[in-house]
Amino acid sequence: MKKYGVFDILGPIMIGPSSSHTAGAARLGKIASAIAGGSIKEVTFLLHGSFGKTYKGHGTDKALVAGILGMEPSDVNLRDSMEIATEKGLKFTFKEADLGDEHPNTVKFLILNSKNEHFEITGSSIGGGSIKITNINGNEVEFTGEYPTLIICHKDVPGAVSKVADIVYKGNINIAFMKVYRHEKGKLAQMVFEMDNELSTEILDEIKKVDAVVNLIIINPIKKGE
Repeated sequence: MKKYGVFDILGPIMIGPSSSHTAGAARLGKIASAIAGGSIKEVTFLLHGSFGKTYKGHGTDKALVAGILGMEPSDVNLRDSMEIATEKGLKFTFKEADLGDEHPNTVKFLILNSKNEHFEITGSSIGGGSIKITNINGNEVEFTGEYPTLIICHKDVPGAVSKVADIVYKGNINIAFMKVYRHEKGKLAQMVFEMDNELSTEILDEIKKVDAVVNLIIINPIKKGE
């Protein structure tokens, strides 16, 4: 039997009529922004299922843009997020899309950041303001954003995971959940750590020194009560 927290029942503090369509959407946007490096020039939102059918009426469009701008679901400026984004020069487009066998409240972000890097990020708003990220640049992942999360792209070689885990352990950080993904043996893979505490700059610097590590992203949690 699934255990529910107080915010799953009562919902988060937020601006908008629906926790799934506004609070969850804002969190998805904020995490997508963090994954893409935070400085975004252009984003296309591919909206699946209920998101695609009702995004204007439920304020999903404003919430997604607000998240991309770094706003919390409770930010009073969420209502004016699209105007604020336009003033900042952010280009954004909404398109209804069939993303296949996905949760009905799913969005795929097509992002171009200030370094002209492209990102494709898929995530779902699963109720009560809770979310789940399921794909980054074609690689399957799964994390909720409720824990400090470390995502590492690394060479698929022996010892890569253990070296990173050892650095985290020596920093006295407990790993709550860990998953490793790869598409092809000996190529690039991804490891995802969800942890009980945020990582210090010193720990992150040590992880970057690991030979097998190609790139890393750190995402600190977005609290539901804010």
